[in-house]
Amino acid sequence: MWSGPRNLSTALLRSFGARADTVVVDEPLYAHYLAVTGLDHPGRDEVLASQPTDWETVAAQLTGPLPDGRSVYYQKHMTHHLLPDVGREWIGQLTNAYLIRDPALVATSYAKVRSAPTLAELGYVQQAELFHSYGGPVVDAVDLLRDPSGVLERLCAALGIAFDPAMLSWPPGRRDTDGVWAPHWYAQVERSTGFGEYTEKNSDVPEHLRSLVAEARPYYEALASRRI
Repeated sequence: MWSGPRNLSTALLRSFGARADTVVVDEPLYAHYLAVTGLDHPGRDEVLASQPTDWETVAAQLTGPLPDGRSVYYQKHMTHHLLPDVGREWIGQLTNAYLIRDPALVATSYAKVRSAPTLAELGYVQQAELFHSYGGPVVDAVDLLRDPSGVLERLCAALGIAFDPAMLSWPPGRRDTDGVWAPHWYAQVERSTGFGEYTEKNSDVPEHLRSLVAEARPYYEALASRRI
């Protein structure tokens, strides 16, 4: 599942993690991304120590055999972690899907953490690249909040797996499968027990983010037109 930031991606990780037939992994390319870019994210040293920083090692793990009793490997990826130096061949061995959200909502939310986000950080261009190369189902985060059961049923059908009602709820708290960065980012999802009720968000975009949103919108709308 290729997602940008602030896209409900960790809640969807919880949803798939509630399946008995599924093993999950949380942002496995994050350490490589930090090592290459040199960015100083919260918990940087812990992230670098927790994962391989070599993308080829990560790719081998992501395409390797599953544990006994598991038939689904759910991988939560941030598309901005897919740097130009990362080879793409292994991605074709996966069944790829895309989690999107209106860039007006993403940019205003992400700017609370990084005041001047870039188009590359929001991941829309990378999502478009991946969709063009590999196809796969597209899910809009707002649709998922409005109709979790319906969207998840359609997503599972598109992925060729059975829908499991267990995906609609989960116990609160942290998971052993959460990235070590969870204390910095996951407080809200740790309190959650499901997708929650949809509430309309204010989509007013601050002036300094409007050009960024305008850049991202064509990529978002092209993907949104294909959403399930």
